[in-house]
Amino acid sequence: MPGKKIDHVGIMVKDIDASIKFYQEIVGMELKDKFIHSDESMTLAFLGFNGSDETELELIQGYNDNLPQEGKVHHFAVLVDDIEAEFNLIKGLDVKLIDEEITTLPNGYRYFFFHGHDGEWVEFFQR
Repeated sequence: MPGKKIDHVGIMVKDIDASIKFYQEIVGMELKDKFIHSDESMTLAFLGFNGSDETELELIQGYNDNLPQEGKVHHFAVLVDDIEAEFNLIKGLDVKLIDEEITTLPNGYRYFFFHGHDGEWVEFFQR
């Protein structure tokens, strides 16, 4: 039976509070919930956009801090309205860019990548 949509993307992080701050201040997400997992070895945080109850991103602290950078999740994409404005904003912040310029795909979609707090890849994407 095929799924209907992706529910969320999980990223393993070392400092959940610093990562929450990063995703709130840099990406513009809202914290939906944060709690200790039922087995008490992990702390989970759920973030999303626009006041909806949906979770787009789950941060996981305490599961496995030793994965390689790509083992966490290669990237997740955030849809933006003005890729150039976002690129200029990120360049002015204390954020490590992966791409030195915006990439334009043959279909006209545009994107760039930057690192999250724990080195994960974040993509800003404009259709």
